[in-house]
Amino acid sequence: MLDWQPIFLTFQLATVTTVVLLLLGVPLAGWLALSRFRLKPLVEAVISLPLVLPPSVIGFYLLLAFSPASGLGGWLLEHLNLKLVFSFEGLVVASVLYSLPFMVHPVQAGLEALPVSWREASYTLGHSPLKTLLRVLLPNCKPALLTGVVLSFAHTIGEFGLVLMIGGNLPGQTRVASIAIYDEVELLNYDAAHGYAALLLVISLAILVLVYRFNKRLTL
Repeated sequence: MLDWQPIFLTFQLATVTTVVLLLLGVPLAGWLALSRFRLKPLVEAVISLPLVLPPSVIGFYLLLAFSPASGLGGWLLEHLNLKLVFSFEGLVVASVLYSLPFMVHPVQAGLEALPVSWREASYTLGHSPLKTLLRVLLPNCKPALLTGVVLSFAHTIGEFGLVLMIGGNLPGQTRVASIAIYDEVELLNYDAAHGYAALLLVISLAILVLVYRFNKRLTL
C-alpha cells in the first residue's frame, strides 16, 4: 500500500517554497528589470548558479553553512532555536535558494518586455518604483508570473540531491516523494516506486497542461 505521507510532504514543501519565492523573487525580479546597478550582471549570475551547478554542490555548501558547528548555523540555533540541517525548515530555505532563478527569470523577462513608456507615465504621475511595479507592471505580465509560480512549484517537487543533502531521510519531516522513490528502488520494490513516480508524473503533467491553456487565454 502506498504511503501518502511523502506525497503530502512534497506538496507542502512545494507550496511553502513557492509562496516564499513570490514574496522574495518578484520584488527581486522587479529590481533587476528596472535597475541600472553596475553590478547587476554579477547578481544575475549568482541567482542563476542553480541552473548550472549540480544540486549536490549547492547542497554540500548549504550543509556546511547550516551546520550547528558553523557560525551561521550555530547563531541560528542559539539565538532563534532554528535548526536547518535535517529539518523541514532547512528544506524550505534550501529549496527557495535552489528554485530562485525559476521565479526570478520569467518575471524579470516579462517585466523587461513591457513598454518603457508605461513606467515613464507612472513616474510622471508621481508613483514610486514600488507602486509602479505593483499596480502597473505586474498586472500586465500575468503569464510571466504564472510561469514563475509553476516552474518554482514543479522544480521543488522534482528535487532530490539537494533534499537528500540537507534533509536526509526522516519520515514525516524530510522524506519527500523523490527520496521515497529512491528508497523503494533500492529495496527493489518497483511497484511502490512506480506508484510514487506515476502519481507525480500525472499531477505535474496536469498542472502544466492547465497552465499552458490559461496562459494561451491570457495572450489572446
